[in-house]
Amino acid sequence: MNWITNYVRPRINSIFSRRETPDNLWTKCDECGTMLFHRELSDNLNVCTNCNHHMGITPRDRFTALFDGGIFTEVAVPAPVTDPLMFRDQKKYPDRMKAAQKGTGENEAMLVAAGEIGRTPIIAAGQDFSFMGGSMGMYVGNAIIAAAEEAVKLKRPLILFSAAGGARMQEGILSLMQMPRTTVAVQMLKEAGLPYIVVLTHPTTGGVTASYAMLGDVHIAEPNALICFAGPRVIEQTIREKLPEGFQRAEYLLDHGMLDRVTSRTEMRDELITITRMLMGMTPAVKGDLPAPTEGDTPAESDATAP
Repeated sequence: MNWITNYVRPRINSIFSRRETPDNLWTKCDECGTMLFHRELSDNLNVCTNCNHHMGITPRDRFTALFDGGIFTEVAVPAPVTDPLMFRDQKKYPDRMKAAQKGTGENEAMLVAAGEIGRTPIIAAGQDFSFMGGSMGMYVGNAIIAAAEEAVKLKRPLILFSAAGGARMQEGILSLMQMPRTTVAVQMLKEAGLPYIVVLTHPTTGGVTASYAMLGDVHIAEPNALICFAGPRVIEQTIREKLPEGFQRAEYLLDHGMLDRVTSRTEMRDELITITRMLMGMTPAVKGDLPAPTEGDTPAESDATAP
């Protein structure tokens, strides 16, 4: 036995050929601490398989799971003035925008798309919290108006997924002006007799909650989503009292009549199909997208067993 050939050389090869495990293969759940394999987590729409904690998800990933076959068409949104106030804090506003665009791969904090869910044509708009906190600026206002106009033109319902930390401070009063602008856009849908469904996700706060996020015909929230105007910490410091358990969370708001439903993300698509078709006066969706076979279409048992 040659110990150099049989032991030393294989040992050296194993050391130098050892590969580091990529850091992005596993994600730790913020709620229960479970380590989740990234593919398993992605297949479950970023919902923890252990405790059902709903993590953040981008509008593009959400729409891929929402629309039939993951197919949708982006609706064009007019681009606003880049830096109307020439705002600068620690960084220039355009520099923050470039960093957010590079980090998310998106142009702005809202994505508008057209497609079908359960063979039901809809327009959908989704906010991206990873893009500057999903903050509401002029682009978001333009996006909601574009979504409403497209819905009215095509006579389709509008489903909006909200996720925002409020108005965008770098645009000052111009961001606050999006509150009445989006309210007018929602009124366009109501005058056209088209449903407007809002899905509130974690977190939905500030001026977004005070405008288009709470003007829907139906309000659905994801479990444990924070939905408020001012956060619980601010309220506690103001009134100097201890707030109730779960205050401003989706389940608390449902119990107090602010929401219609609290639905898990994995069940949201079926829920939206049912509600949308009901509001549009359409027949219920067929499971599997295939009609039930009639008696004449079913082969006789003798035919099935014949050689």
